[in-house]
Amino acid sequence: MRYPRNRRHHKYSQETNNENPQNDFVMSPPDTTLMITVAFLVVIGLMAIFSAGAPKAIESGANPASFVLKQFVALIFGFLGLQYFKNLDYKKLKDCAVPFAWSVIVMLLFVASPLGLTVNGATRWIMIGPIQFQPSEMAKLAVIMLLANAFYRDSKVFTSTKFVRYFIPILIMIFLVFKQPNLSMVVLLLLTSMAMYLSVAGSIKHMVGFLIAAPAAAIGAFFAFGQKLLQGYQMQRIQIWLNPNTDPYGAGYNIIQSLLAFAAGGFWGVGYGNSKQKLAWLPEGHTDFIFAVISEELGFLGCMLIIGLFCTFIHRGIIISSRANDMFGKLLAIGITISIGFQAFINMSVSSSLIPATGVPLPFISFGGTSLIVSLCMVGILLNISKKRIKRIRRYERNY
Repeated sequence: MRYPRNRRHHKYSQETNNENPQNDFVMSPPDTTLMITVAFLVVIGLMAIFSAGAPKAIESGANPASFVLKQFVALIFGFLGLQYFKNLDYKKLKDCAVPFAWSVIVMLLFVASPLGLTVNGATRWIMIGPIQFQPSEMAKLAVIMLLANAFYRDSKVFTSTKFVRYFIPILIMIFLVFKQPNLSMVVLLLLTSMAMYLSVAGSIKHMVGFLIAAPAAAIGAFFAFGQKLLQGYQMQRIQIWLNPNTDPYGAGYNIIQSLLAFAAGGFWGVGYGNSKQKLAWLPEGHTDFIFAVISEELGFLGCMLIIGLFCTFIHRGIIISSRANDMFGKLLAIGITISIGFQAFINMSVSSSLIPATGVPLPFISFGGTSLIVSLCMVGILLNISKKRIKRIRRYERNY
């Protein structure tokens, strides 16, 4: 017996799709490995800040947990920013890049006003009541967004429209950051800019030429004009890096104590909370030299754990960039990955005296609310790019 064939046999249900075309697609979940990696880094950071910051807080008469509590408050805001950017379509950032960059420029100008806060001879923060933040941290994201806008259509740099719209704000931000002075952040912004340019437009010839010419030019400029180009304390940092024992109780003190922390940690470490260098010998143990405290307490294994987590972060970021559906997403992803990766490399290299001392925090780990919030917001954008629009299989109706 044959059943009567319905006219809607093998027919797709189009009513729902016509009402809402978005139903044709579903979003895949964000990169799980990246989320787990960042979660590990943040937790390790809270533990390290509590261990390294407690002696300094007790010395100033504050709550031993005051630094970690402040960092936890910043973590809450950073997590909200991560969730916001994870759910916001990253393509909408194209229209926000230029206004955001000019707002960062305005904040950098406020640093030189009475609202600016000077710490250790550098004016890098804005103080508004109990709120304190560092605009130069926001410049990292602003530069990445501007360069992604400039390069996602084509790689031609020297066009009048692009130069005025995208590159003039970048040059202004770099100049204002340099005047704070914050040479380490300037270097980070320049490295990120160069890496983004090479990733989208640079040929092998340009890349090899840059890798050969840049160090040679930097070394030549240093020996020829070092005293004129660099400020006194910047020149001193390079000299101390070459031989910290020339001023063991002054400018070379932090480097020497940091190396002693590495030596004391050995392979296994002295145990969490048992660092001696953080008690009185390493002044910036909770910020710039927190990696040295981790190395003393957790040893070589702890250092390799941190390095492995950052290597995983960079690996996942490169994969997300390669799998992005459009050039704007690829550039955003590679810019964020390179910026955070370079910053981590610079901080860990300073702690181990591989490069001269700078004031760059270790992402997700060092004490600093602005750095943590901005880093988590950038991770939110990276997670957003990692999500895929997957075509939904339409419902198949069959009536007999």
